[in-house]
Amino acid sequence: MPCRIEDYGLIGDCETAALVGRNGSIDWLCWPAFDSDACFAALLGTEKHGRWLIAPAGEVTGTSRRYWDNTLILETRFETTDGAVDLIDFMPPRGKASDVVRLVRGVRGRIRMHMQLVIRFGFGIDIPWVKKSEDGSALLAICGQDMTVLRTPVETRGEDLTTVADFEVGEGETVPFVLTYGPSHLPVPKPINPADALQDTEAFWTEWCSRCSYEGEYRDLVMRSLITLKAQTYAPTGGIVAAPTTSLPEKLGGSRNWDYRFCWLRDATFTLLALTNSGYTEEASAWYRWLLRAAAGSPANMQIMYGIMGQRRLLEWEASWLPGYEGAKPVRVGNAAHAQLQLDVYGELIDAFHQWRVVAKLEMDETSWAMECAVLQHLAEVWDQPDHGIWERRGEGRHYVSSKVMTWVAFDRGIKSAETFGFKAPLEKWRVLRDAIHRDVCARGFDPELNSFVESYGSKMLDASILLLPSVGFLPPEDPRVRGTLVAIERHLMRDGFVLRHDPREAEKQPAEGAFLACTFWLADAYVLSGEFAHAQELFTRVVAIANDLGLLAEEYDTAAKRQTGNFPQALTHIALINTAHNLSAARSTEKPAMQRSK
Repeated sequence: MPCRIEDYGLIGDCETAALVGRNGSIDWLCWPAFDSDACFAALLGTEKHGRWLIAPAGEVTGTSRRYWDNTLILETRFETTDGAVDLIDFMPPRGKASDVVRLVRGVRGRIRMHMQLVIRFGFGIDIPWVKKSEDGSALLAICGQDMTVLRTPVETRGEDLTTVADFEVGEGETVPFVLTYGPSHLPVPKPINPADALQDTEAFWTEWCSRCSYEGEYRDLVMRSLITLKAQTYAPTGGIVAAPTTSLPEKLGGSRNWDYRFCWLRDATFTLLALTNSGYTEEASAWYRWLLRAAAGSPANMQIMYGIMGQRRLLEWEASWLPGYEGAKPVRVGNAAHAQLQLDVYGELIDAFHQWRVVAKLEMDETSWAMECAVLQHLAEVWDQPDHGIWERRGEGRHYVSSKVMTWVAFDRGIKSAETFGFKAPLEKWRVLRDAIHRDVCARGFDPELNSFVESYGSKMLDASILLLPSVGFLPPEDPRVRGTLVAIERHLMRDGFVLRHDPREAEKQPAEGAFLACTFWLADAYVLSGEFAHAQELFTRVVAIANDLGLLAEEYDTAAKRQTGNFPQALTHIALINTAHNLSAARSTEKPAMQRSK
């Protein structure tokens, strides 16, 4: 069985990423890119679906792990009765090929070690042909378009369609293993020097982290979240995946298992603020360029998510041979929600472009304003339609309050950009629409009986996305309707101190899931804006306390099982952590909170 979700660490080369278990097993890796097929898929099945284990052969009496300071180099220490050994895992910055390097270093005594390499392409179903390279220095695994190359001084052997090795390591000794990916039709990738690769990787991350401008009291938490965000960035295009995994369940044993290896427009402004407020304007610019290219074309065809290179067809299918994480089926590849109508993405796009101009002060492509005008022209025709909402509800559309609010944001930011920068625009038309949407939401999306905004028009249910109303400037935080909404959220959507995104009173219609961690940060942001800093601090502290020992957070948290759930690590969770940390630090220094998006 795979480890608990929180027992994994992340390594990556800014084009793909792997999950390394506390037990020394790499149980997930899609190669050569985030959205490629997995060659290690034990995370969603068993070891026969692909993994790479390096661990002591005997009993392990204790395990600890850490990232090297300001890097994505993972060190796991195994204690045994015979001594101690470190396993150092990393992926060097991508060169001509992609490598996973594993260094076994003796710390104390002499330790017997075991290595098991199970390569299974195609999400665990395709068994490769394995042979030695012509010069005998490497072991090749080939299947279809894919090839991996294992290089190590340790003697390996084949057993039951796997590659295994037994070896010893003494104090002060280092035994290297390097696994490299290459297309099977090209020459075998050249070897790298593991020691040089380690030095280069440490230098890369250390230099990158040195650019962080955040110096608040949560610097370590923010820095780890920024590294995680960078690791989930596809460097060639600037696209940022929501998570490097698919089908980790929102509810343990459940069926709400989605592929998150894509880029969501929903996260655009949050991502921009997290990067620019932390000093990473280069990454923010790359994200902007990806966003501009991905959304190019007819506004009517704009999607809620795209592939890492801007791909639009993310067709969903099921890998029926995989039993799923702890039996949670089906395992899905691709995401059918890409074809949904979600009106909020139009607001996210226009808001992100506005924030780029006003907050980040970044140079923008001259075509972006023309695109924004086309988007707003289309939105003027469709804003009053039902959609599927920010949470991608499947089934019939509804008039979601947060979707309508984001259409208001679209026109509000369009007006402000035109007024601030002198852009040509039909301002009177936009002002009329902005005011009409505001009246519509306040009349149909607010329930006087509940004294709260609700999930959708006519509903009595709540939805955590309405927490964003004060952050986006729809209403001031001191407005009694906002205050009433915060009280209602606390009353109905809180479970053991964490915020659910869906109303649990709807449980008979919607399977119960864990608390959505980003939403708890959103509640903290709303309290910062309301001046209730102590309450905001309490919420922030509660969420970061359930991060794993490496500082990583998944999408959700099962408060009963006390386990992280959903895809991991989740970019939106770490983005929300960064922004809330900035807000709390700004509140202490009496600055304007960073998440006030209505500038």
